[in-house]
Amino acid sequence: MAKFRVFFFLAVLLFASSFLLQVARCQSDSESDADADLVAETVEEGRVSGAVGDDSQNFEGWNFSPASGVETVCVFPKNPSKLVVAGEETELLIGMKNEGEQNVKVLAIHASIHLPYHHMLVQNLTAMSFNNASVPASVQATFPYTFAVSKYLQAGTFDLVGMIVYEVDQLPYQNIFYNGTIEVTEAGGLVSVETLFLISLGFALFVLFGLWVRGQMQNLSKKTKKVAKVEIGTKTVDASMDEWLQGTAYTQSNKSKKKK
Repeated sequence: MAKFRVFFFLAVLLFASSFLLQVARCQSDSESDADADLVAETVEEGRVSGAVGDDSQNFEGWNFSPASGVETVCVFPKNPSKLVVAGEETELLIGMKNEGEQNVKVLAIHASIHLPYHHMLVQNLTAMSFNNASVPASVQATFPYTFAVSKYLQAGTFDLVGMIVYEVDQLPYQNIFYNGTIEVTEAGGLVSVETLFLISLGFALFVLFGLWVRGQMQNLSKKTKKVAKVEIGTKTVDASMDEWLQGTAYTQSNKSKKKK
């Protein structure tokens, strides 16, 4: 009975976890849709074009504050789950909204990978610089950014920090357009954490169910093996009966049979 209760509890837990994961996916999708709508607005306003320079410049030491009236948003197009395959390119769309009174001159976009919780640098990603890209006042624009993590990076959860560097009135500023987690997977093995959790939980339920069935079979076999005991012994003759029968026809007949 106790095993059955445990099995029932784990089954309820599996159902609840699946429901919660679906809710989380829906919330994530809704947030991604909201960001996508904002980026779509910037696309309607017009994609800013500008000559893209080389990526040899190092932006690691740059640390500027954001300018007033400049807002940025980021979306992973066709990739709301933020799954990044090691060694393969991943595309981002960065929307910039200039609500200030002066033009914004976009200088570069760069990003980096960090260990979660510790924020230890793992990899500096490709830096993309612009020679002539600007966003006029009261205008929205989008900038594509493509990066690829090292193919030797171990699969797991990492923090992605993306920044866009720009100038307003010849003063440098920067906005963090994304500061969140991504899931890095090996090439050819696109398995998310939640999928592994469901597989592990399902396997545990299967093992527990097998143990419960085995216990029931053992109890059934023990009941069938209970057989009534039959005692088989030799016949004994009381010595007092022999003395009482001495000299009777019974003893005489026995003696005659022995002589023969």
